[in-house]
Amino acid sequence: MTRLFRHQHHLRRMGSRGQPEESRAAILKAAAQEFADHDIAGARTEEIAREARVNKALLYYYFKDKETLHGAVLDSAFSGLKTNVFRALDSDLPPGEKIMAYASAYFDFIASNRVYPRLMQREMMRAREGRSPHFDKLIKSYFQPIFVRLSEVLRQGIAEGEFRNVDPVHFVPSMVAMIVFYFSSAPVMKKIVGFDPLAPERIAERRAAVLDVISAALFRPQANTAQGANS
Repeated sequence: MTRLFRHQHHLRRMGSRGQPEESRAAILKAAAQEFADHDIAGARTEEIAREARVNKALLYYYFKDKETLHGAVLDSAFSGLKTNVFRALDSDLPPGEKIMAYASAYFDFIASNRVYPRLMQREMMRAREGRSPHFDKLIKSYFQPIFVRLSEVLRQGIAEGEFRNVDPVHFVPSMVAMIVFYFSSAPVMKKIVGFDPLAPERIAERRAAVLDVISAALFRPQANTAQGANS
């Protein structure tokens, strides 16, 4: 047994107890929360290792440095989002149902992964300052493919007379903003409205409100009436 092999074997035993995939997933989950709370500069790998219940040496075995770990967290987050929304976008549903299924899938994913809006906001701030080595990959791998597919569905619905003549450049980010902003602004909204906007019943109300606004803004009046009758 070589020295390198013995070292790697020792690292696996230290933190993973023979379950490397589970350890890696635990590290990514803990890191997502730490990066969302403190950004990459303030995030502490010691805290990530403690929360993931692994030895710090194991963390560096999987991820060579904090920036690499941060990139892996972003990949994990947005690959999950892409997988979920493309189930709707690649379905055989007509355009109207497809857009509503997309919005529902997006909302449900964010509601189940509430650190992701903060992760994205922090990374956008880094990108504006020219300090993000990951942003181009996020655009190419995740955001652009989703935008292109949504634009195709919107244009199909417009051509078939189901949708108003909306511009995807404006309509797509408006849909996303309605979903994401609610979760990222929850601490402020809690103080304004006097209740917890992230309570399950409030999230359900928000989901219905988002779908209602999208429907009202997108469908032509006659199509909107038919959509409401079929829902």
